[in-house]
Amino acid sequence: MHDARALIDMGAEAVRRLARRGYALDLAALEDLQSRRNRSIQSADELRVESKRVAGEVQRTAKQGGDITGLKERARELKEEIREIEAGQEEIQEQLRDLLLSIPNLPADEAPDGDSDADAVEVRRVGEPPVFAFEPKDHVDLGEATGILDFARATKLSGPRFAVARGAGAALERALAALFLDLHTRRHGYVEHAVPYLVTRRTMTGTGQLPKFEEDLFRTGVADRELFLIPTAEVPLTNLYADEIIPPAELPLALTAHTPCFRSEAGSYGRDTRGLIRQHQFSKVEMVRIVDPAEADAELERMVGHAEACLKELGLPYRVVTLAAGDTGFSAQLTYDIEVWLPSQDTYREISSVSHFGTFQARRANIRTRDENGKPKPVATLNGSGLPIGRTLAALLEHCQQEDGSLVLPEALAPYAGFRRIAADGTPEA
Repeated sequence: MHDARALIDMGAEAVRRLARRGYALDLAALEDLQSRRNRSIQSADELRVESKRVAGEVQRTAKQGGDITGLKERARELKEEIREIEAGQEEIQEQLRDLLLSIPNLPADEAPDGDSDADAVEVRRVGEPPVFAFEPKDHVDLGEATGILDFARATKLSGPRFAVARGAGAALERALAALFLDLHTRRHGYVEHAVPYLVTRRTMTGTGQLPKFEEDLFRTGVADRELFLIPTAEVPLTNLYADEIIPPAELPLALTAHTPCFRSEAGSYGRDTRGLIRQHQFSKVEMVRIVDPAEADAELERMVGHAEACLKELGLPYRVVTLAAGDTGFSAQLTYDIEVWLPSQDTYREISSVSHFGTFQARRANIRTRDENGKPKPVATLNGSGLPIGRTLAALLEHCQQEDGSLVLPEALAPYAGFRRIAADGTPEA
């Protein structure tokens, strides 16, 4: 969430920057609400001063034996006026908050112009796409042929966009999560967390999923208690520190968790309906960093490296791109996408997004630290996928396939899986 005064002071610059991401800022409406709020606060403060003066006059007059009837009536009138102004002030404040909650983050200057994948700017490529001596299969055909993935029975259970992993497939999912968590906790310094998968509306608002993206979420309710299934561990991890002031000496905080993620994919009808690429339920290892704003740019580059390390361990070729301003997520000011090579599609596909939110989420969730004078100030937040298990498994199967239908795993994964090879019939082999 933005600071209203800061947006107003930026004026045309704020309008220009938000227009880069396709958002038309109504600066006049923002200025009007802020002005009305300030006038309301000033009026209430003046009336409180007058009310205090009249109360003192009542006491003095009563002690002197004078008539206080008129003064008491004036005191009553002032209380009523203050009550009315405060009610109006709450309404104005709610309108201002609703407007501020609807305004996306300002895109960074480093984000290129544009609003689609095609406008992303490539930063680097690592590794070479494989050349097969045979016609490679996609991960769906490989998973079904070996019996380690079952999409038909998943659809029977839950409908489309679900998958069942069995045998060596389930073991691979578990192995990937363990490998990634070990990388982040032992090599990169993150602290692993086990977090709730159901969170409140306020928690979802803190990281920016609400109010804008409610149709993308799964909501549940028992009696009068409303909860949302998390779309990513970013939500509970970041909000762990909502309404807290973190001592500067404790920054940066590095948090990670492996959780299921639930997304309705409301805006993705007809896209990636086959396989593991776009599911209603999937699991992911998430990274979150909470830092001093002055360190956030460097922390972003560090976090991108942490996500890349996962792909390097598996020997999967990938590229890093900077997303265009109009394609950057609502809460982010700058996002790097890491795209893994998918042989069956002969292209790079997103496997991780690593984002810099500045103080945007911190203002919404009220996460603060202290400046050099001890005054509270918002922190900066960053997060990234490190990595999603389903998409990683899809890429892994396609890269590891052999002409005889078997799969040979990367050396780094074998100790976690307990096997190095999956035979064409799905049998794991050392």
